Amino acid sequence: MRLLICLLVLISTSLYGQKSKTYTLRTIAFYNCENLFDTLNDSLTFDDDRTPEGSYHWTRERYQQKVENLSKVISQIGAETFKTSPDIVGLCEVEDLDVLEDLVQHPNLRDKDYGIIHFDSPDARGIDVALLYKKAAFIPSSFKSHRLLLFDDMSERKYTLDQLVVGGTMDGEEIHFIVNHWPSRRGGVAKSSPLRVRAALLNKRIIDSIQELSLDAKIISMGDLNDDPIDDSLKKILKTKGKKRALDSVNLFNPMEAMFKKGIGSLAYRYKWNLFDQIFMTSNLVTEDRTTLTYWKAGIFAPAFIRNDEERFKGYPLRTYSGGTYTAGYSDLFPAYLFLFKVVK
Repeated sequence: MRLLICLLVLISTSLYGQKSKTYTLRTIAFYNCENLFDTLNDSLTFDDDRTPEGSYHWTRERYQQKVENLSKVISQIGAETFKTSPDIVGLCEVEDLDVLEDLVQHPNLRDKDYGIIHFDSPDARGIDVALLYKKAAFIPSSFKSHRLLLFDDMSERKYTLDQLVVGGTMDGEEIHFIVNHWPSRRGGVAKSSPLRVRAALLNKRIIDSIQELSLDAKIISMGDLNDDPIDDSLKKILKTKGKKRALDSVNLFNPMEAMFKKGIGSLAYRYKWNLFDQIFMTSNLVTEDRTTLTYWKAGIFAPAFIRNDEERFKGYPLRTYSGGTYTAGYSDLFPAYLFLFKVVK
């Protein structure tokens, strides 16, 4: 639903000598759902642990609690500012279309009228990426799943997640969203880094191909990148910039870089914060032209109810399982978000 807010405090007759303006405001979010599996055993994937008989004792009750938890978080991202849930939500670690339908049909989200775009990825764990969109805010016109081909030292295929690309129209403008979940750091940062470089190269090819067809296309890429904003995959391959004044027409703007340098993170591991969950964009979304969709600000959504309050892990994301013990939490990562705005009157 299109949300119109009159920003009388920011733009007032008394301060600027002009009439107040009305803005349309949009929230874009990304959330790693930390293993949103149903309870059924899929013989084609390694999901046995996420069944009632599996090592996690994944029962119907626990699944329903997980769906309730995730839907609650999604419903509140941006709500403090805009009084509604995000217009676009990228997701990862979701098993299939069925769990996505359960998510958007939960009472926390049902009245938001989310559409779903999803493809099955070849990842051995059976997890995928997906995009939710409010049908009243975004009209998709194209969608494609791009395969990331990886091989180990023995030239054996390493199956991982695709990158989902969705193009369409928002507030009368062409815009594209890319949803990512890059290879993990399993085996160590140095050993696994080339895999994420390959993922970044694919992301860059996708962005370049969109811009070849439409030079002015606005593109937002989001995901759990398993790298921080200052790592080679972002800085050397995608050539992201953390400061607006450093941008030119070919750079990508990553607002998460400044946050990371301030110590803000989306996950904690061994008493260290990382900011793996990121949203970055083409420079034409960072503009002084307020009559077009424009970046306002970004953040990590980490309210108290999704934080762990145990002394040892105080402030960390409250996970569904901790050390194999069920804790009825939300996810092992906090969601990322950004706000866009546009003058409409």
